[in-house]
Amino acid sequence: FPEFTGRLCPAPCEAACVLEIREGDAVTIKQIEQSIADRAWKEGWIRPRPPKRETGRHVAVVGSGPAGMAAAQQLRRAGHNVTLFERDEAAGGLVRFGVPDFKIEKTVVERRVQQLVHEGVEVRCGVDVGVDVTVEELKERFDAVVLATGSRVPRDLPAPGRELEGVHFAMEYLYSRNRWLATEVGPKPMTEAPAPAPISAKGKHVVVIGGGDTGADCVGHSIREGAAEVVQLELLPEPPEHRPDERTPWPLWPQKFRLSYAMEEARGISRGEQDFSVTTTAFKGEDGQVSTIEVAKADPAPPFAPVEGSNFEIKADLVLLAMGFLHPEQELLDGLGVDKDQRGNVKAGTYETSVPGVFAAGDARRGQSLIVWAINEGRQAARMVDRYLGTLPSASPAPRKSDVHTGNVNPADEGPEGPPKHVSPGLGPDPSASGPGFAQE
Repeated sequence: FPEFTGRLCPAPCEAACVLEIREGDAVTIKQIEQSIADRAWKEGWIRPRPPKRETGRHVAVVGSGPAGMAAAQQLRRAGHNVTLFERDEAAGGLVRFGVPDFKIEKTVVERRVQQLVHEGVEVRCGVDVGVDVTVEELKERFDAVVLATGSRVPRDLPAPGRELEGVHFAMEYLYSRNRWLATEVGPKPMTEAPAPAPISAKGKHVVVIGGGDTGADCVGHSIREGAAEVVQLELLPEPPEHRPDERTPWPLWPQKFRLSYAMEEARGISRGEQDFSVTTTAFKGEDGQVSTIEVAKADPAPPFAPVEGSNFEIKADLVLLAMGFLHPEQELLDGLGVDKDQRGNVKAGTYETSVPGVFAAGDARRGQSLIVWAINEGRQAARMVDRYLGTLPSASPAPRKSDVHTGNVNPADEGPEGPPKHVSPGLGPDPSASGPGFAQE
């Protein structure tokens, strides 16, 4: 999915480019990747690739983020029947709901979903596996299961006053903004969406706690909503301006200061401030609503304890906690009985878990990571699933009537009923018609 990585990956490959030895001269791999992918979609070079033959095996992929989408696509192309389950109302995971539209348009995500659908993947949104579909049903109906649920449990900040209104996890805010956008401009979800949470930054003094990509996205959204001011706090010390060769020599990822796109925008209109080595000690408010946070300068070395006598207060009508994620949600993992590591991630060194036929990929297995790792994990897990299915007794292939002939399958393999029926009503192009996006030969 180069159109995903070209927009969202921080491009550690550029830091490892030989031209980056001189710092700042690296080949712009990320931009090139995005440009080529966008041109390929525009010209119709990217087509659905349904399999030429069916295996008769059925695989469930739980979670439709980059890892789940990658696993589903590879397994379907190998000839397996794949059902992609998504708890939310549309497929895409955090790429769809957690990343702002100004970083990746949701039509870009939707057209990949459409490609999966037209390759024969059954996409079932609004289905909470473990609740709407029980673990017993999952094991009975499918020959293999891939867990690609992501790392969804956020790191909390149990400081006094945490229960006050106006203190939210970052994803609560980002989900609400993306859901609002879907109701305004689309693409429309596959199933009924919950009403966007009433979290707004308009006219407010916003404090974002956390200096990573999620924190930057909160800053960017807040500014676009019309926040009065946004302050972003980072626990760690401010990195040096240039690569510290003694700590991260080339080709390692350099630990140096990078001004995020969002803070650059906020400073450009005099509404943004970023502070380093700051720890939050308390949330304060009136009538149950947060109004200020109490912070202190943090010691530069772990455990980053507050420096005595350095306390001060920051005005805050809205506080967004963007301190990363701990591990996947545990209920489904416990229901399946899979082993977990010390951090709470699925323990699956070779992608297969302790339960035969159950596999894991992406952040659910390796912890919070980059989108490029999620895509790679999904594909590697699919490879191991395919190998596992090959060890099972032979199954009678079930004929499919929804294959779309795109030139890479024989005409005789094409189903008589044309394109699949379970097509998301979003804005993705219809692969059964010629034109930009998908093309027919």
